[in-house]
Amino acid sequence: MKQLNIKSYMLLHVLFMVYSLSGVMSKLAAGQTFFSSRFFAYYCVSIFLMGVYAICWQQIIKRLSLLTAFSSKAVTVVWGMLWGAVLFQEKITLGKVVGAMFVLLGIVLFVQADGEASS
Repeated sequence: MKQLNIKSYMLLHVLFMVYSLSGVMSKLAAGQTFFSSRFFAYYCVSIFLMGVYAICWQQIIKRLSLLTAFSSKAVTVVWGMLWGAVLFQEKITLGKVVGAMFVLLGIVLFVQADGEASS
C-alpha cells in the first residue's frame, strides 16, 4: 500500500509539472502577435496540456485523497519559479526560495497529517 502511495505522489507531481507547462505556453502565446500562427500554436499546446492534466487528475484522485491531492497543487508555485528562471531568465531571489520552501513544507506537513488522520 505504501509503495502505491509513493508512486501516486510521484505521478501527482509529474502531473503538476505538466499543468505548470500549460502556463508557460500561455506566457509564450502572450508574447506573440494576436491571432498569429505561433499565438494559436502555443495556445493549442496549452489547451492540450490542460486536457492531459484533466484526464490524469481523475485517475490520481482515485488513488489519493482529494484533500491531499488538491493541497499538493501548491507545488506549481515552485514549478512556475523554475520555469521562469530556465525559460524566461527571471531571477530567483532569496525571498522566492524561502517562499517556495514554506510551500513545500506546508505540503509535506499536510500530507503527513492527512495520512495520520486516515489511518
